[in-house]
Amino acid sequence: MMALGVAAVIGSTALSSASIAAANTAEGDKKPVRIGWTAWSDAEAVTKLAQRLIQERLDQPVELVLADIGLQYQGLAKGDLDFMMMSWLPTTHASYLDKVGKDIVPLGMLYTRARLGWAVPDYVPEDQVKTIADLAKPEIREKLKGKIQGIDPGSGLMQASEKALKDYGLDGYELVSASGAAMTAALGRADRREDWIAVTAWSPHWMFAKWKLRYLEDPKGSLGGLERVHVMARKKLYQEHPKVAELLTRMYLPLEDLEKIMLEADATSYDKAIDTYIANNKQRVDYWVTGEMPAS
Repeated sequence: MMALGVAAVIGSTALSSASIAAANTAEGDKKPVRIGWTAWSDAEAVTKLAQRLIQERLDQPVELVLADIGLQYQGLAKGDLDFMMMSWLPTTHASYLDKVGKDIVPLGMLYTRARLGWAVPDYVPEDQVKTIADLAKPEIREKLKGKIQGIDPGSGLMQASEKALKDYGLDGYELVSASGAAMTAALGRADRREDWIAVTAWSPHWMFAKWKLRYLEDPKGSLGGLERVHVMARKKLYQEHPKVAELLTRMYLPLEDLEKIMLEADATSYDKAIDTYIANNKQRVDYWVTGEMPAS
């Protein structure tokens, strides 16, 4: 899943300078910019797009650091990471900012209208399952085998999902932890057989273009509302890498564009999807890099 850079995979241990230094350094004598990322489809798309532009247009080596989202916030606060591109606000990642917000800085907003929720395939009858509260019905729990298919346990979505289980009194349900890829694989298997399944979901995501899905209504608001996704950086990034910081402050993606990148990446690869996006959006990308508005 890595391309155009070196990735240091961080597990459950704390992110540290030593762990990053253990990874192979990027080319040349320049100190690489270190980007924290998580293997979610939207995170991979925006991170690898930024990586490409920083390396090829700014001639700045990049090192990708794959880490749980909580460790990324810690890494920024300690100066072990330079920036990350998946800060969901105002609700999903609020608990992380409560802990380290004074030690990191926002650089820009990547996209808006993001959301979290639980989703089911459209073949699950809406007159039987319309809201999260409907999952409490014994016959619905039986059809879903008492499971909500989740993603990695450290994510804000899983924390919110644990809250939803309690808020709606969904006793007898198991929130299954897995990677984002494992979640979509389970969804694909269920869809082929038209088995009932409920998954933790978020937008933007290519799965909504690949399968007919719908979000379950969340009248208690356990999973939050619409979110904005921001770039967060360590405090001295702008002073030490001003061109990188300026690019990130200008980098904004319409949600529809991001969904196209993710859908093409699922069918081909992130490298090819990014090639397509850059080729089709030259003026926008040039503005991100240079700050110069295209001539009218």
